[in-house]
Order: sequence, then structure tokens, then C-alpha cells
Amino acid sequence: MAKILVNKSGPLHGEVKISGAKNSVLPLLAATIMTEDSCVIEDVPNLADVSVMKQILKKYGAEIDDSEKGVIKTQTKEIVSCEGDKDLVQEMRASIFTMGPLLARHGKVIMPMPGGCTIGKRPIDLHLKGFRALGAKVTEDIENETVTVEVGPSGLIGDVIYLDFPSVGATENILMAASMAKGTTIIENAAKEPEIIDLANQLNKMGAKIKSAGTDMIRIEGVEKLSGCVHEAIPDRIETGTFLLAAAITRGDILIKNAIPGHVRPIIAKLRECNVGIEATPEGIYVDARDRELIATDIKTLPYPGLPTDIQSPFMAFLTTVKGSSVVRETVFENRFMHVVELNRMGADIQTENREARVPGGKKLHGAKVRATDLRAGAAMVIAGLVADGTTEISEIYHIERGYEDLVNKLKSLGADIMKTDRD
Repeated sequence: MAKILVNKSGPLHGEVKISGAKNSVLPLLAATIMTEDSCVIEDVPNLADVSVMKQILKKYGAEIDDSEKGVIKTQTKEIVSCEGDKDLVQEMRASIFTMGPLLARHGKVIMPMPGGCTIGKRPIDLHLKGFRALGAKVTEDIENETVTVEVGPSGLIGDVIYLDFPSVGATENILMAASMAKGTTIIENAAKEPEIIDLANQLNKMGAKIKSAGTDMIRIEGVEKLSGCVHEAIPDRIETGTFLLAAAITRGDILIKNAIPGHVRPIIAKLRECNVGIEATPEGIYVDARDRELIATDIKTLPYPGLPTDIQSPFMAFLTTVKGSSVVRETVFENRFMHVVELNRMGADIQTENREARVPGGKKLHGAKVRATDLRAGAAMVIAGLVADGTTEISEIYHIERGYEDLVNKLKSLGADIMKTDRD
């Protein structure tokens, strides 16, 4: 089984280029099946999740050309199946992003219950609420763990849809379905993440009529047909945040190229509270933690534009190394403290109660055998290993490879003592 071995490294230094955003690319790819024309998505990271999405789209009838690095060309002349492959769907939760596109173009979708990281309950009730509001019939088969969504004779009809929680996935799925509904759809309490804007920009290039994406109220005028387009994905803000924290935890300095400061504003703000130097440059973001006394701060995860839940575990790893004590509050997922056990194996002394963790700083971490319990927890183990005495051995790294492109080599280029091995 493949593992990552990390030895204590000196301060990281140099330049690193951020890859295209996984959380943008997956819905961008899903949207391409809404047209029979050719679509091109650029700056696509080479990730396990992207590979799964390509397989899923092929099952629906998409022809895919990925011969050029970082570019995926798709064309779905005909939808040949509207049923999600159970094995692929359970491998990756983002498979549900194909529900809205299939419903819009084909009028029916049968979807097994999705899988993914075990970071908490992530029901699809808001997705289904949106589809029902657009006039679709939803039938849940509890015994076979599938849901069937089908459009009636009148097709999808625009409506006002209020989301009880600003779910990114539900906003994106409804956005895609409503793009080809009759009339006007308004999504209230919509998610505001940059990935929502990225998807709306792609759909508008394809001929959709979407306004105010990135606000809590999105307006969609339905169109009969979409066409092909060429679209470049935005850079990955969670990868950006991870490298900000890697520089901070090692007391190094890094120029993070192809990063958008506005997308990581809450991460930058919190790191500045810890006395980390951060500056926006024409090339990206420069972070400098050299010769600084770094201090503790409290963090709380929130929907965008708050601090992302996806950065909580790497941030917690960093907080174990600074002066003072911190409180980390997780408000998005109820099961996102699984990395605490692993960090404590390395010498942290973190105490948790419900969704709150108390993190004593100034700890001297030591290498240990730890697990990547989920995607972002894996990143936390890696950056903790950079400052831990001895060797940190990380298993279950398939989680990490779902969301970080070439993380080991990127860190190596900055001076990290890290390697991937297939030996036990």
C-alpha cells in the first residue's frame, strides 16, 4: 500500500504553482453533458477524483479526449444512460453533480446514494428539494439505496427556491438544471463560493442566462439549448491555503503563483493574526514566516466567505506549533475532527468536545505512523510531518491524491524532505 514518508525539513523556500480547482473542475465537467457540442476544460488537475468523473461521464455517453496535459475535451452527442454506476458513484460524492445536467437534457436520472470522505452527513435533500421545485418527480428507493428524478410532460419549470443552508452542491445542481428550465428560477440563500461563479461563467459561455452568481440570490432565465465552449478552471483555493500553511508551519517563505488573494481572504486574515507576513503580488501571493514569533488565534469554519471547512485540519496542525492556545470551532461538518487522534499521536495535546477543539500551542511534534483519515486531514498530516522530529509515515494516501495534484513533488521543489513509497 502506498505511503508518504515525511522527515523534518527546514524552512520551505521557493515558488509553487497552484493547480486548477478540483471543486470547480468536477461540476464543470458534469455540465458538459448538457450539450451535444464539443466542450474544452483547461487547467484540469491530474487527480483521482477527476479520473472517476471522466469514467462516470463515459457511462452516460460522453467521448473524452485527455491526450493534452491539463486539458479535457468532451462531447456527448447522445445520452446513452441516465443511471449512475453504483461503484463509481459510491467512490466519489461529486458524482451527484451529474443529476442536474442529466435532468435538464435527458429528463430523467437514477442515482445511487453517493460516497466520498467520511467527514459527516451530507444528505442530498436540498438537491432534491430544488428538483421538486422545478417540477420534477422524486422517488426514493430506500431498499436499493437509489433515487429517481423524472421530469413530467411539461418539462422543468422555473420557480423560486430557498435553500435552508447555502449548500455548494445543491446550488450547483439546481443552477445546471434551471439553465434549461422554462421561465425564471431564483435561488435564494444560494452558496457564494468562487466555484459557483466559475460554473455560472462556463454555463453562460454555453448560452445560459445566469445573473448574480456569487451572491445569495441567483437569477436564471432558462434556455432551450446549450452549445459548446472553451473554459479555464479557476485555481484551487484550498491548495493555496495548504501552501500558505506549509510556509507558516516551517517558518519559511514561498511565492504561491496562480493564486487569487480574494479567494483566500479569511485564511490570509487569520494567518496575519498569527503574525505571518503575507503580501499580494502580480504573480500571486508571497508568504513569509521567517524570523517571526508566531502566536495563536481562534478559528471558526463557515460557508464562504468565511474560513473554509476544508482548511480547518491543516490550520489546526499549524496551530499546534505556535505560542499560546487556540480554539477551533467546526460549524459545517459534524465529523471533521478525525485528524485530532492522528495529530495527538505526533505529540499534540488537542482536546475535543462536540464541535470544538482546544489546541495548546508550542508543542514539539514527533514523527509517527498516522492515517490520512480524509482528504484534508491527509494534508494536515503532511504539513505536520514537515516540522516533526524523525519520520512521519502517512497511510491511506489515496485520500490525499483525490484532491492534491503532485503534492509530494511540489513540496520537494520547496526543500521538503518527503517521498512517496509503495513499500510497507
